[in-house]
Amino acid sequence: MEFRAPTVAAQQNARAIEYLTKSLSDPEAGQRQVEELIADLGNAIDTYPDWHPILTAPPRRNSDHVSSLSQLRTYDGIDHTVEFVRGFVTCPYSDKEADQLVEAVRQVPGLQAHRLAEPLYSDHAYPVVVEAYLVELEADGTVRSRDALRWFVQQTIKEAEGYQVAETWWNIRSYILGRPHGSRSSLFVNQHAGNHMRKILEAMNDSGMFGPIKESSLDMLSQKKRDAINETLLRTAVENWDKRSEQFEFELRGETCKVKIRDTWEDGMELSIRVEIGKHDLYVSGFYYPEDDRTTYVDPTGKRKLAEKFI
Repeated sequence: MEFRAPTVAAQQNARAIEYLTKSLSDPEAGQRQVEELIADLGNAIDTYPDWHPILTAPPRRNSDHVSSLSQLRTYDGIDHTVEFVRGFVTCPYSDKEADQLVEAVRQVPGLQAHRLAEPLYSDHAYPVVVEAYLVELEADGTVRSRDALRWFVQQTIKEAEGYQVAETWWNIRSYILGRPHGSRSSLFVNQHAGNHMRKILEAMNDSGMFGPIKESSLDMLSQKKRDAINETLLRTAVENWDKRSEQFEFELRGETCKVKIRDTWEDGMELSIRVEIGKHDLYVSGFYYPEDDRTTYVDPTGKRKLAEKFI
């Protein structure tokens, strides 16, 4: 489905307003405050992309990958937090913790923080606003493209030393685009920047600097094609099952398919099925219901060229 940023932004902002105001004694005043935050910090979001200054500016406990605020010591004490494109608001119940958070953030170049005079989330909370003031927004509300591209490249190269495999765009686009997102854009990144990020990542992967390319997500295939892969492998597994063995193999389209299958409730009503080719080169799992010849499943994972054999 196409990512419609204005619609998604409106939904995100409405949820943020409800979350931060529904328990206040004066929710209308709270709503005005949140609307001011949205005007200043941008649209409400779910998670930041890995390259965002909110995540990259604070010192890290170690060299591990950081993808959330809670992993950074600078933000110790955050509670009841709503994130926006340029920063976040958090609402601890401790006046002391609020002051400590403001002081910790002010020590980090590129970030600033301040207390709000009026409560959010709860009448007994002490809201703090944290802002990455170097983040500038385009007219569409996304991060300025030249900055987003530069920060993305810098962070990707910085973490390259610890890579053992090259992750495809489809595997890690949530970490590059932030959430919510579409196939190549998000509330952080417009299609122009998203397209260039994908091209840059693919060029880096093709160079071999990260190691062999790891394929996992099959989101590049349509839902109809992913469904076909599941249906083909799950139904063929059922057809080849001797109704006794919990593990067996069958050959299909030149590939050896390893199956694990069991009667979930031992009543013949539901079969739990897993089919794997290679070592997670292709993997599907789901359930088959004999009574009405119906399957349910999650999306398959694996290598695209192999998966396309079963469409």
